[in-house]
Amino acid sequence: MSTVFTRLNSGWNAEPNAPEPYITRDGRTLFLGFFLNAFQYPQFNEEDKGILRFEGCSRYRLGPANDEGWYLGQCRFSRVAPAWGEFYELAGDLLLDRAPNDWIVLSEPTGKTRHFLFYLRDNTFECDAEGWSFSVFQNPALKPRSTP
Repeated sequence: MSTVFTRLNSGWNAEPNAPEPYITRDGRTLFLGFFLNAFQYPQFNEEDKGILRFEGCSRYRLGPANDEGWYLGQCRFSRVAPAWGEFYELAGDLLLDRAPNDWIVLSEPTGKTRHFLFYLRDNTFECDAEGWSFSVFQNPALKPRSTP
């Protein structure tokens, strides 16, 4: 079975040059924070952050490949994924035989586990979790930019 990519980010994306991703956890709830793309999405300011929350996370990784590696074919999904820089849910063949071995394991996966993938400028984020949600943290000192 081939790999199926479902793009999940609509109306937002990570900052393309310096998203500065970071991970925090609370038990099996994992949070991935990053700066939002205010260049492409004018509803955001440059200091606004996106937070992806993953419930029931069993494992995750944040590491290679970066954008250069992806375009050079060094990522296991380089010639399979629709585009670099997007947030996907994957189904089918996850090509785990070609996956990096830098996973951080939190627990045994449940039968409800889904696989998520987010390509960021200098990193690839992946996790197995039961579900996800997205929220925005806007810097209260900044007013939203007006759209032309």
